[in-house]
Amino acid sequence: MRTTRRSTLVALGGTLTLSTTAGCLGGFGGGSLPDDCDGEAVETVDSLPHPTLGPEDAPVTVDVFEDFACGHCARFTTTVYPQIESNYIEPGDIRYRYFDYPIPVDENWSWRAASAARAVQDRTDAETFFSFAKGIYEEQSRLTEDGYQFIREVADDNGVDGCTVATAAKEEAYQAVVEADKQTGDDRGVPGTPAVFVDGELLENYAWDTVSAAIDGRLEGSN
Repeated sequence: MRTTRRSTLVALGGTLTLSTTAGCLGGFGGGSLPDDCDGEAVETVDSLPHPTLGPEDAPVTVDVFEDFACGHCARFTTTVYPQIESNYIEPGDIRYRYFDYPIPVDENWSWRAASAARAVQDRTDAETFFSFAKGIYEEQSRLTEDGYQFIREVADDNGVDGCTVATAAKEEAYQAVVEADKQTGDDRGVPGTPAVFVDGELLENYAWDTVSAAIDGRLEGSN
């Protein structure tokens, strides 16, 4: 995942303190499009691959279901995911797949931030998607404060036209893609977010010790 100026600045700030023993279960504006973004138009997209990192033939597959407005997902992405990335994705030991699962924690931003992230993916690649997602999670509270401007800034920081991405969020241009992921989560019994599956098995929580133990167990069994 690319390190951006925004992620560096946020890393120097505070940290999230949510427990990892429970996930987001549902619950709670965000301004309007920046004036100079008015008039932008984006096409509706009905199908898009899951954002995926790691080799196709990796011995273990990790699937994670997240809601962009979920505080527990923010904690997972900023504290647990970097360890998964360095210990398992970069060495090529796992295939890591992201699924949208808007509970929704926030009726607006659970869906709209997901559309924004998929707009980034559609215009770049999976690596940039994950970098954008990390930027959103690092300052998650801004979604309900100045969401469209925030999305624009994070997109621009990742080399994608911010007005286009903010407009994709407002128009929910990738709603069908997000809904398909949510249906997948429903079919697999996702109880809340983040939900982590290792080779199809739902883990009891998203703590690093739990995730790493599950992955190590599968890797040992594949040898």
